[in-house]
Amino acid sequence: MKVIRAKSAGFCWGVERAIDIAREFAVTAQRPVYTDGPLIHNRQMMEKLLAEGINEVGDYQSKSDIALEAEKKQNAVMVVRAHGISPERRSYLKDLGMDFKDATCPDVGIIAGKIRMHAKKGYNTVIFGDPKHPEVIGLMGYTEGKGHVIKTQADIDALPALGDKVCMVSQSTMFTDEFGRLSEYLKTKYPGALVFDTICGATKERQSDVLVLAQEGAQAIVVIGGRHSANTVKLAALVEKQGLPCFHVETGAELDLEQLKKYSVVGVTAGASTPGFLIDEVCQQLEELGAAATVA
Repeated sequence: MKVIRAKSAGFCWGVERAIDIAREFAVTAQRPVYTDGPLIHNRQMMEKLLAEGINEVGDYQSKSDIALEAEKKQNAVMVVRAHGISPERRSYLKDLGMDFKDATCPDVGIIAGKIRMHAKKGYNTVIFGDPKHPEVIGLMGYTEGKGHVIKTQADIDALPALGDKVCMVSQSTMFTDEFGRLSEYLKTKYPGALVFDTICGATKERQSDVLVLAQEGAQAIVVIGGRHSANTVKLAALVEKQGLPCFHVETGAELDLEQLKKYSVVGVTAGASTPGFLIDEVCQQLEELGAAATVA
């Protein structure tokens, strides 16, 4: 079996930056670190970070109250995760009585900045994304009550009258072709709408690399990443769009080796929150499977 590993597989720079910030306090400075919800959407990496003194509190959507005893707050740091938070949540976290450090991905920060600037000018903001995703929940906080989340053309049809001032952005991890199609449709209703392609470069690169794996002869593709990772789920859907068998796993333990041994060329990619050690583990198992099949 030939195993082709996507060049972009693994941590994006925003995730790596967030991890480095948390580790700077927990490992280097030996201070207790808390994150408002999971720092990144990968359970295995969060377990590794927990062992290093980086503790997850709150919830997935950064909505619940955080109750920490006074002794746990001493010398502690609250780190905002890569997905970002709303201005209201930021104020809440800063009032908890701990040092505060923002590890929001700068790409997400750029989206928030565009929304905030246009909201202050009276614009309604249309966000292409998942309304339940923490990034989108955080971005909605910058719309000054004039935000609308859409995922489909039907969602656009269901929008209230938005007037002359409309802008559109995207959650950073969405499909580029869908954003293009929906933004064009929005402009048929609001010809003067301002459209900002805010899908991050790392997401676009990973989506492009799926096509490269198919072009290089992959007969099936293994996608590694968390079940709650939006960009990983999108990668799996993109593989299926290419008409290729997709094996979405969180770890090598979930590989269906009986099915995979049917293929002579297997591609491997991973979401932006997937650590390298998990990718190495999967690639090693596939290579061992191929070597065993050759010997047999």
